Amino acid sequence: MFFKKYSNKEDGAIRFYDLHSTRTKILSIIIFIICLLIIIMTLFPIVWAFLASFRTIKDFNNNPSILPEVFNFGLFVQTWKELKFFNNYINSFIVVLGSALCAIFFNGLLAYAFAIVKPRGYKIVFGLVMWSLLIPPMTSMVALFVNINKLHLTRSFIPLWLMMGANAFFVMLFKQFFESLPMELIEAAKLDGAGYLQTFLRIIIPLSKSIVMVIIIFSINAAWSDFLMPYLILNGSGKETVMVRLFSFQGSNATAVEVLRAVVFSIIPPIVLFIVFQKKITEGATTGALKG
Repeated sequence: MFFKKYSNKEDGAIRFYDLHSTRTKILSIIIFIICLLIIIMTLFPIVWAFLASFRTIKDFNNNPSILPEVFNFGLFVQTWKELKFFNNYINSFIVVLGSALCAIFFNGLLAYAFAIVKPRGYKIVFGLVMWSLLIPPMTSMVALFVNINKLHLTRSFIPLWLMMGANAFFVMLFKQFFESLPMELIEAAKLDGAGYLQTFLRIIIPLSKSIVMVIIIFSINAAWSDFLMPYLILNGSGKETVMVRLFSFQGSNATAVEVLRAVVFSIIPPIVLFIVFQKKITEGATTGALKG
C-alpha cells in the first residue's frame, strides 16, 4: 500500500523499478519516518503556542497538559483589543506591498541589465553584487541607519521598501531566469522600436510570471518577519509593524499567555501565505539554479 503510488513513477530519486530491491524499500521507509519526525518537531512549537493561547494564566501555570480546559476564543478578542493590532496589521501590509513592488522592479531591472542589455563593464558590477552576498547584513546595519537618518527618512516606510529593492539574491534569481527567455521576442521588440524600459515592462516581466511570483513570496515573508530595521526606523512614529508592536507588548505588563496570543496573531499571515503558495515556494528552491 505504501509503495502503490510509485507504480507509474519513472523519474525522481526513487522510481518504480527501484522498488524491486528490498534494501531500497527499507531505505525509503526510513527516509519517510525521518521526514515525518522532522515535520512533527517543526510544527510542535506552533501547535503548542496556539493551544496554550486558549488558557488563562492560572490554567497555564497549574495545568501541565498541552490541551486547554476550554477553547475560549473570547480571550483572543480581548488580547486583540488590548494590542490594537489592526493598525499594526495595516502598517505591515503597507510595508509588505511596497517591499514586494520594489523587489520586483529594482532587482528585476538590474538583472535585466546583466542578462539582456549587458552594457560595458556589467561583469564588474555583477561581480560586486555577488560579492555582497558574502557580507553579513549586520555589518552594514549601522552605516545604513546613519545614512537613512541623514536623508531624514526615519519614521517613513520608504527605506524599508528600498532595502528590499537592493537584494543580491533576488538579482541572481532574476538573472538566471531572464537568460533562459527566448531572445527572438526581445529582438522583435527592438525592431518595433521599444526602448529598454518598455521591453522590460511589456516583454520581460509578462514572460517571467513564475519567477516574479517566487520573488513576491520571498519578499513578503522577509518584509513581514523583519524586526530590527522597522524598529530602528518606525519606533515611536505610530507606524509600527506587527513585529515591533509584538516586541513592545512583550516588554509591558502582559502575562505570558497574552504574549503567546500576540505571537499567534503575528504568525497567521506567513502560515496562510505558505499554505496558499506552497507549490510556488517549493519551485523557488530550484528556479535560480535551473534554466527554462
